[in-house]
Amino acid sequence: MKTKTESSALSKVFGKAARAGFRRAYQQVRIDEGKYLRQLQRAHKLPIKSWSEMFLLGPEIIDPIARHTITSASKMAALEGMGLGLGGFLTVVPDMGILTAITLRMIQKLSLLHGFEYATEQETVALWMAAASAAGLDLGRDFAQKQAVERIVPKIIDSMALKVGAEVAEKWAARIVPVLSAGAAGAINYYFVRSWGRRAQTHFLTRHRLYIAQTQLGRTRASSTPSVLPSASRI
Repeated sequence: MKTKTESSALSKVFGKAARAGFRRAYQQVRIDEGKYLRQLQRAHKLPIKSWSEMFLLGPEIIDPIARHTITSASKMAALEGMGLGLGGFLTVVPDMGILTAITLRMIQKLSLLHGFEYATEQETVALWMAAASAAGLDLGRDFAQKQAVERIVPKIIDSMALKVGAEVAEKWAARIVPVLSAGAAGAINYYFVRSWGRRAQTHFLTRHRLYIAQTQLGRTRASSTPSVLPSASRI
C-alpha cells in the first residue's frame, strides 16, 4: 500500500513537471527549419531544396537519418540526466523542462525529415498529435477536428503529462537518492527519449507512406480536370 501511495504521489509530481515543461516548450522550442535543412544537405548530401521534397526520397535514405536523430537526442538526454541527477529529487522540475525540450526538438526534426512542416495552425496540431502518439497515446482523428490550436494543444499536453507522470514515476524514484541516482537518471532519460523517438518515427513513417499513396492515387485518377491532392497536414 505504501509503495502504491508513493508511486501515486510521484506520478502527480512528475505529471505536473511534465505539463509545465511541455507548455513552456510549446511557446519557446522551435528549431530553425532553414538552418536544419542546410545542415542535412551538407551532412547527408540530400538532393532537396525544400522539406516537401522529402516525399521524393525513399525509406532507405530517410530511416538512417531518423535513427541517427533519435540516438543523438537520447545521448543528449542521458548527459543531461547524469548532470542533474546528482541533485536527486530536487532537480526533477528543471530536468523535466530540459527533457521535454529535447524530446520536442527531436519530434520536430523527425516531422521535417518525413516531409511534414508545421507553419500553419493545422500543421502545428498535427505535430502535437504526433507527440501524443510518441507518448503512446491514441487520441483518434476526431480529437483534433474543428478545434483551434490554442484549445487543442493544451488538451494534448495535459493528456501527455498524465501519461508521462504515470509511466516514469516508479522508474525515476531512484533519483530521490543523490549522487547514486546520477547514473540511473542518465540511463532512464536515454531510454525514455529513445522510446518516444521510435514511436514518433513509426507515426511519421506511416503518415509519409499514406501521403505518397494518396498522391499517387490522385494522379492515377487525374483526367482533364486536375485532381486536388491531399494536404500533408491532414494525413
